[in-house]
Amino acid sequence: METNKSCLTTLCYIEKEDCYLMLHRVKKESDINRDKWIGVGGHFEAGESPEECLLREVKEETGLTLTRWQFRGIVTFLADSCPAEYMCLYTADQFVGTLTEQALADCPEGRLEWVKKAALSGLNLWTGDLVFFKLLAQNIPFFSLKLRYEGDRLIECILNGQPLDWKAFLVQSI
Repeated sequence: METNKSCLTTLCYIEKEDCYLMLHRVKKESDINRDKWIGVGGHFEAGESPEECLLREVKEETGLTLTRWQFRGIVTFLADSCPAEYMCLYTADQFVGTLTEQALADCPEGRLEWVKKAALSGLNLWTGDLVFFKLLAQNIPFFSLKLRYEGDRLIECILNGQPLDWKAFLVQSI
């Protein structure tokens, strides 16, 4: 991540027919998310609110205009290879526009694909993403999640101010 970018970001998982729209980050060489699957979103621009950033980033990356979304939580992302990032995590289930094959191929960040929620664990994800996917599936109304990494390895997970045994949490059924 470039140091002149805001440490505030949005991350959105757009839902349709039990799928999330996922972005396979394959286009930028020096990308901390290189080869990972993530939602859509990005860094705040000067003066933007979280919702303004969300709507702009989704439109830029997908061509879709969100018409209904929900602010689900704050994710503090700490990695030894980049500055801290504070992500406003959203889900959205209504939008206008269509993802054409051209739009899917031309996303500036990577390749967009609708992925069944049941198939998420088979993707190359940040481990902490599996934690917040489970929180989303449990319909937790709002949460604060702190994730600390060494390289790609999750070494600390704090949920609402309390340490979370994320390995045990991920094997528990919903």
